[in-house]
Parts: sequence; C-alpha cells; structure tokens
Amino acid sequence: MQQVLRRLQRLFHHAYLDRPRAQIRLFAEDGSRPLVYALASKGARAIAASGHRRPRYDNRNLKQLYMQHTLQVSDVMVAFTRATKNADTPRLLLEEDLAPDKSPSKAFQWGVTVKHKDESKRVGIFPDRIFALESPDNSERVFYFVEADQATMPIVRRSLNLSSIWRKLLAYEATWSQKIHESRFGAKRFRVLIVTTSQERVDHLVAACSKMPRGHGLFLFTTVDEVRDTSNVLTLPWHTGSNKSERVWAA
Repeated sequence: MQQVLRRLQRLFHHAYLDRPRAQIRLFAEDGSRPLVYALASKGARAIAASGHRRPRYDNRNLKQLYMQHTLQVSDVMVAFTRATKNADTPRLLLEEDLAPDKSPSKAFQWGVTVKHKDESKRVGIFPDRIFALESPDNSERVFYFVEADQATMPIVRRSLNLSSIWRKLLAYEATWSQKIHESRFGAKRFRVLIVTTSQERVDHLVAACSKMPRGHGLFLFTTVDEVRDTSNVLTLPWHTGSNKSERVWAA
C-alpha cells in the first residue's frame, strides 16, 4: 500500500495527477479520508497516445457531489473486480468488452417509454456502469446495470415529467418487458444494482419498488458501506424489491 501511495505522490508532483479541490470540503465534513487523485491534463495526454480516451471533465471545476458519486461507482467496481479474480469465480466483463462497436458511451444508453396510471413518457436510460458476469462452467452471462444513488433524487414525484427513482424503476422494468436487453445487448438476463448511502434509504427504495405492479426481481439494493466492507461482494446479501435477501450471483 505504501508503495502505491508513493507512486501516486510522484505522479502528482510531476503533474500527471491532480488532487481535486472538491475533497477539501469533504474532509471538513467527514473527517480524515484517503486523498483522492484524478487524471491531470498531462496524464491524459500521456495515455491518449496509447489509444485511451481523454477525460471530458475539468478537475478544477469538479463538484463534491460528482466526486462522491464517482467514488461510489468505483467502490462497486473494485468490489466486483476483487471478487472475480480467481479461476473458479465468474469472469468479469466490462463495458469495453461488451460494447458491440467498442464505443461504450453510445452503446449503453437507450430510450424507453414508461407508463404509469394515465401518464406516458419517453425517457432515456444511462446506467452509471454496466458489466457482466460470465459463468466459468457454461459461459452464461448476466448483465448488471449499476445505479449509484446519493440520496439526492426524490423517490416519487407528482409527474413522470420530473426525474425520480420511481421513474427510473419504471424505465428498467419497461426495458425488461419490451426485451430491449435482448435486442440491444443479446442478454437473456439482467439485474439492476442500486447502491445508496444508508440503510434508511435502502428501506425507502425497497418500499417504492414493492409498489411496482411487476419487475421486483430485477432490482437489488444495498449500501456503499456494505459493498466496501464485505470480503466478497458475490456472497453479500442484497435486498430485493420484495424485501427479501438475495445474492447477485447464484453459484
């Protein structure tokens, strides 16, 4: 760990990495935390020569909420990377492995029409991250759409014209019922992993999901602390939309 920290410090002092100022307020609110490093312009130019895409954001104007959201998504992906490193575990496939045209930003966003009571609304879906787990026995794949919830979006609002968790749940249910996952990704199964900030928020999300007419089985809920603290995210019990306990991968 110390060797990694020394490398990060050297890359920072040589201007390949930044330390976003957005974390200063975070430290003030939540106490001491490990430093957050971000790719700097010089670092972006260095890896661009190898065919990597340059970041589209400016670290100087990075907002605290965006940084926290990005770290939350990273915590999820680190947990699954660690849990799938052995030969007897499912194989982890990332967006660059799954995108049909090798352009994940375009491949993994789509539109769907959602309906609720007398309302109908066309909405876009752009998951925070997409990955798949592939069985080592029969190569069967399950797709996972990650949604990192910072508890800032209202769960229910008076109209589908307004963003809400409820509208997001309906959009994923419509994706499933209209078989968009099959036609677009060639996936027979998918789950939506919603990782949020507290157990209280999990309870509210599960309660909302339980009111859906169908599609409860698509969704799994947990907190980011549970993801960080577990030794194996594949054995972690997640909450289902019907308030039961289930693992993300059935061995």
